Amino acid sequence: MDLFQVVEDLIKFKTETGNLKEIDKCLEYMKKLVIEGGVKAQICRYENVSPVFFAHTADTNDFDVLILGHVDVVPAVDDMFVPMVQNGKMFGRGTLDMKSFAAVALNSILYVAQNKLPLKFGVILSTDEEKGSLSTEAFLQSHPDLTAKIVLDNDVGGDITKIVARCKNPVFVKLMAQGEAAHGSTPWDGIDANENLFKTWANIRKIYPAFAKNEPKPHNTWIDTVHFAKISGGEVSNVIASHAEALLDFRLVETSTVADLCAALDKCMVEGVSYKIVSSSTPVVMNENDPYILAYKELAEKVLHKSVEFEYIGGATDSRAFAEKGSIVIMHSGSGEGMHADGEYVEIESVKQIADIQIKFLESLAQGKIKL
Repeated sequence: MDLFQVVEDLIKFKTETGNLKEIDKCLEYMKKLVIEGGVKAQICRYENVSPVFFAHTADTNDFDVLILGHVDVVPAVDDMFVPMVQNGKMFGRGTLDMKSFAAVALNSILYVAQNKLPLKFGVILSTDEEKGSLSTEAFLQSHPDLTAKIVLDNDVGGDITKIVARCKNPVFVKLMAQGEAAHGSTPWDGIDANENLFKTWANIRKIYPAFAKNEPKPHNTWIDTVHFAKISGGEVSNVIASHAEALLDFRLVETSTVADLCAALDKCMVEGVSYKIVSSSTPVVMNENDPYILAYKELAEKVLHKSVEFEYIGGATDSRAFAEKGSIVIMHSGSGEGMHADGEYVEIESVKQIADIQIKFLESLAQGKIKL
């Protein structure tokens, strides 16, 4: 397989989340590619949810290795769907997040099939990861017995010299403030929902401090954080707001529970303000001394000719569903910058290196050098 031709082809599909026509074209392209290489593949479709691409070398629910990822991207101008190579970098929407590494996954499964490696190996690529991964949830619900000894998660792009060992738990909370409308010139005749929302927010900030690029960064970033994701309140400028609400994005470390968060929020509410947990997940925490992870790390260092370190990130990962089932999750991807931004790019050499690391790891597993 021509890895970078496939990367370029994938980027050209305008697979913005929800653009089902382009997503279907992309999935059909991938299906044709791997089937021609001797791999089994399906496009799994669900009612009211976008589809999932599933390729596998064995008909089983008990996989040795799975690779997880997605092919949907955030919106961009049309020019960003025409990949451009300059100074060892490939620019374009999805180059880093994460079509380059979806191509790596396809490269890996074709290698396993064509070299007849004795591995039960599969690739799962969702199509709505940028808006909640409902397609992944639907896929897993339709495959309740699906397990994997090892899961390779390539959706943590940024620095190939870092393996992610921990991801936080994203918890989204909705604040709801009820007031009483009155004319804006006589605020004493009403109850301002906006004011009560702000008072509650001020109480929350006493527990969870604010951080910004132009302010000091905490020495230890493995802490609970929250940011004001959305806010709305009021109808017109001269009427006291009778209702206001906000969406808060909490990121909790593995030692903090949702129950802990609720206990803190209970203390922050002022009269007329309530909250509800919109969604929560599971933090992914891997044992940095796990023999599989250490073996992978050693192979990565040999390919890169430099040391590889573990890092902790605030983002979530779809691999959490497998971590909950006991899978060993190895979160590693290539280098680049500008994820979700206009200047998104991936370092081409890092894509080649990730592909090389994956193949060497799979070969070691197949040859018994790393015991499954």
